[in-house]
Amino acid sequence: MILSTTPTIEGQTIKEYKGVVTGETIIGANFVKDFFAGIRDIVGGRSAAYEKVLREAKDTSMKEMEDRARELGANAIVSIDIDYETIGQGNSMLMVATSGTAVVI
Repeated sequence: MILSTTPTIEGQTIKEYKGVVTGETIIGANFVKDFFAGIRDIVGGRSAAYEKVLREAKDTSMKEMEDRARELGANAIVSIDIDYETIGQGNSMLMVATSGTAVVI
C-alpha cells in the first residue's frame, strides 16, 4: 500500500478512485503519565511517555485506514490528513483521526 499526503503519486497514474477512507483511534492517558509529563513541563524537556502514546495512536489510526482501503480494492491512499485532538472530561483522552482517498494506481 502506497501512502501519500499529496494528491498524486509521482510517476503513477490514478486509474480508479475508490472513495474516502478513515481511521480513528482514541486512547486514554493515565494519571501516572500525566504526573510525569507535568514534571517535564516544569523542568523542561520532552515527554517520552506522551510521544509514545501519540505515535501508537497515529500508527493504529493509519493501519485502520489502510485496512479499509484494502477492503475497497485500493492499492494506495492519497491526500492523507492526520488530525490530533484531546477530548473527554479534562481533556483526558487523545483522539487521532486519519483520512485520505483510496485509489488504484
